[in-house]
Amino acid sequence: MPMSSVYGRSEDADGIAAIHRALDLGITLLDTADVYGDGHNEELVGRAIAGRRDEVVLATKFGIVRPSGISGRPEYVREACEASLRRLRVETIDLYQQHRVDPETPIEETIGALAELVVEGKIRWIGLSEALPPDLRRAAAVHPISSLQSEYSLLERGVEGEILDTCEELGIGFLPFAPLVRGILAGSLDASSTLDEGDFRADNRFPRVGPEHRASNAALAGAVREIAAEHGATPAQVALAWLLARRPWVVPIPGTKRAAYVEDNAGAPAVHLSDADDARLEGLAAAVQGGRYGANVPMPTWVSPPLPA
Repeated sequence: MPMSSVYGRSEDADGIAAIHRALDLGITLLDTADVYGDGHNEELVGRAIAGRRDEVVLATKFGIVRPSGISGRPEYVREACEASLRRLRVETIDLYQQHRVDPETPIEETIGALAELVVEGKIRWIGLSEALPPDLRRAAAVHPISSLQSEYSLLERGVEGEILDTCEELGIGFLPFAPLVRGILAGSLDASSTLDEGDFRADNRFPRVGPEHRASNAALAGAVREIAAEHGATPAQVALAWLLARRPWVVPIPGTKRAAYVEDNAGAPAVHLSDADDARLEGLAAAVQGGRYGANVPMPTWVSPPLPA
């Protein structure tokens, strides 16, 4: 997502170099979405993996319809998939994820359409994003669900409890997005940061990193910096290592647009936090200021309607 000007200016060459560096380091999962840059990011990923398709587990998402809609209608699922395949320049998408549950379409209908795409060989596995346990269960009753993608980090732990427990029960992997809280935990975003025009973090779309709360939440990263110094690591590596230690099937997906940050993130598995470290980090989420989303980005707390009787 950051490679397509969501967090300010970005250059395609930098994004492609970052993807190539990730593959060189053995990072295989690339996660994008049709809405990132209105298709630009899928096109960029497609260019980057040309000639290296067999090294990649390719994940993308559908379901957010510009300017302000959500669709899980079966006919739209197929249309969106065909468009993503063209932009990515591939014959098969490995992990195809519903970006948000459609509050107007029963999830059984959406998953049924995705199951047809599996049979046709256009996608391999089905995932969901920001889905709640009732829809996870309903979806899994139609077809196995491989993954759930939702926000999870040292400063956002709302998925702990019922959501992660449901994933474990149903055999669903979990992909935490915003694991570095959009730069706060990596130390690349703080009260003194100057953001580019168009950077989504400059307004209140994401209140925790917006002007009102950025300074207080950046201060919470002090504990992460202290622990990183003790381990000879970086703050980003500590934040990612903490997530990697939660459960074996939790796989964070940090976003970046530069190869240097990819190299930094790749060092996270070598960082092993102690129980004492965990204790020092435990209370950070309780002190966070602001909500996950602003009023212009509604919080995804709905479930899909039931199937007609």
